Formats: sequence, C-alpha cells, structure tokens
Amino acid sequence: MADERTFIIVGASLAGAKAAETLREEGFAGRVVLIGAEAERPYERPPLSKDLLTGEFDPSKAYVHEATWYDEHSVELRLSTRVTAIDPAAHQITLDGGETLTYDKLLLATGSVVRPLKVPGADLDGVRYLRTLPESEALAKAITAESRVVVIGGGWIGLEVAAAARGRGASVALVEVAPLPLAGVLGSEVATIFAELHREKGVDLRVGVGVTEIRADGAAKVVVLDDGTELPADLVVVGVGVRPNIELAQAAGLAVDNGVLVNASLQTSDEDIYAAGDVAQHDHPTLNTQVHVEHWANAQAQGPAAARSMAGQAVSFDELPFFFSDQYDLGLEYAGFVGPDGYDEVVFRGDVAGREFIAFYLKDGRLIAGLNANVWDVSDQIQAIIKSGKPVDTARLADPDVPLDS
Repeated sequence: MADERTFIIVGASLAGAKAAETLREEGFAGRVVLIGAEAERPYERPPLSKDLLTGEFDPSKAYVHEATWYDEHSVELRLSTRVTAIDPAAHQITLDGGETLTYDKLLLATGSVVRPLKVPGADLDGVRYLRTLPESEALAKAITAESRVVVIGGGWIGLEVAAAARGRGASVALVEVAPLPLAGVLGSEVATIFAELHREKGVDLRVGVGVTEIRADGAAKVVVLDDGTELPADLVVVGVGVRPNIELAQAAGLAVDNGVLVNASLQTSDEDIYAAGDVAQHDHPTLNTQVHVEHWANAQAQGPAAARSMAGQAVSFDELPFFFSDQYDLGLEYAGFVGPDGYDEVVFRGDVAGREFIAFYLKDGRLIAGLNANVWDVSDQIQAIIKSGKPVDTARLADPDVPLDS
C-alpha cells in the first residue's frame, strides 16, 4: 500500500537537507517537500568565514548534495520560496505566492538571521554581512592585500573574517564592545589567548568600545567609535550576532523563547510540528536544561534526529554542543555547555604559550565544557567525562601524562 503522507521541511538548510536525506534512508516512502527562501540549494556554512574567504575552498563543495540528488530521491526542492504562514489546526502552510500545502508532519529548520547594526550609515554600500554563500563569494573577491577592512563584532564570525583578511595581506581593525573578543563564550582566561593571537598577527584590536556612525568618504568609509576614534575602511564587515528565525512559529502559536521550544524528541508544542538546527531550543536530557546551539555540528545531528522522530522512532537528542574554528595556525574544537551560572574555574593542560593546550571548564567540581586548541583526537574523551557527571581531580586533569580516558 502506497504511503500517502506528506512531510514538509521549511528551511533548505543543512538541518533541513539532512532531515530529507534521513527520511529516505530510513525508508519513508511518502511525499517529502523541502522549501528554501534562498536561490541556492542547501549548503554548509562553516567554509563561508574560513577557507572560502582565503581562496582555498571550491564553493561548489559547500553544497550538502549534488544538484541531481533531490530528483533522484524524490525530494521536491522548492527554492526562492518563502513560507508566509502555518495553520497547525488545518495542517497547512501558505507560500508567498498564495499556494497552500497540506502536511502530516512539519519540520522547521528555518535557521537564524543576522542581527543588523543599528547606527547611522550602516546601510551604506561597502558595509557587508556574512551569512549566505553569495555574500561570502562577494567578500572573498573584495578582500585584497590593499584592502583596509574594519570588522565590527568580536565573535566567531568576526575573528574568522579578520584572520582570513590578514591572511590575504589586508589591513584589519576589529571593534568589539566587550573587554575581550569571545569573552561571553569562552571566559576571560581563554579569550585573552585569542586577543593576543590576533594582535600578534597584526590586527588593530579595539575592545571596550562601540560604533556610533559609519560615514562615506568618497568610495571609502570611516567607522566612528564612541571614544572618538575614526577608522578608515574600504570594507566594513558586520558580525554582531544572529537570532533564531522564529517568526513563523510564533505567528502559528507555537511555544518560543530563544528559539522554538522542543522536547528531547525535537517536537514542538504541536505534536505534528518539529524543529531542528539554529532555530530550535531543546530540552537536553543529559544537561538537564534547555539548550540553544547555533553551530554546524548541531544542525548536522539534529536534522536526522528530527527526521527519525517524525517517522515515529523513539528519539532522545543528547548530543553535547560542539563547534570548531580555524584562525591563522590555530585550530580548535569546543564541546560542552557553560550555562547561565557560568563556571568556577578553568584548568589548563599543555602548552598555553605555544597554543597547544586543552582548557577544561569546571562547575561544582565537575567538567562542563572543554576546548582543545591544536590538540587533536581528544574531543570524544572530553565529552565522555562531561557526560559521566562525575567529580574530577583537577591535578590529574592538568597533568598531560594522565590519559584523559582514565
């Protein structure tokens, strides 16, 4: 008997594409519709602020699937299409052209959107954001050895753009309102290391200051800081964060907070609607709290988990938050979750001065997160310690002669 169910995925993102792939791999034989607002088929975002900006990455390799994959697997891919409304009672969505589609199960993988810089001049030509593949390709072409680049925002995107631009010989200034870049994510102990790294590589790092205005100066720009400093720029790249794209869910009456609220099965407050990736805020069964993660690995894992849940399998999503970054000759991985209460101490193992180390974040004597910088094949062991929930001996944790799996 033919499967007449229709599963619709809103968001042709990494999470959405992997969900469609998993539905087919797991034997779902009904109709699968994948809807994306962008003109590009689903692609992965990490290269956008890393290798693609340095010219060391073929943009065609960013796509999740070959162009023919969707037809070959009977996935209806609708690009340049926006969903304007969800009617949970009728099990229907409305598209921007007025067409309605009926679903049996619906997955929201709408991702996140950039936070705009709200100062005079933020809309001038030459002020750029980095969220999409076309934006990354255009920025890669614009950055040259003669460029004067001002990066506004000292988060992951800002630091990776700064590193890529310096790697191409550009002059780079980076402005961050906090006392240190990444301070809110990594804490001052580790954030200091990244500040020193960028200064050593020639970045004019301006911290503890904000931007009040961007002025046009012929073809160039002037970024005015709140301490009166004026930074000349040929390119201004804004990276002041993103927010989950929850408007559709909110208008449909779904429970939202800092994301669409889902349980460990990735099910929203409506039993036939699920959410995954950047847009989801999920109950984490291991961490015993709600977690909202805006990184590649989360989308890569949550999309398939949501697909299995939609198909009726028992799912309890307990992957620890994980992300990675590459800046100059420093590569890192981070796993775990430092909650609103923060951490009690950071324990280092290895050569911090040489930037080959592991930083362990402890709370109440237990490991809650770990960052390994230029030290590899240890993330699984770090995650195992976190998941165990057992108290740790800080002296043994700091001793490189003590195996982590002990």
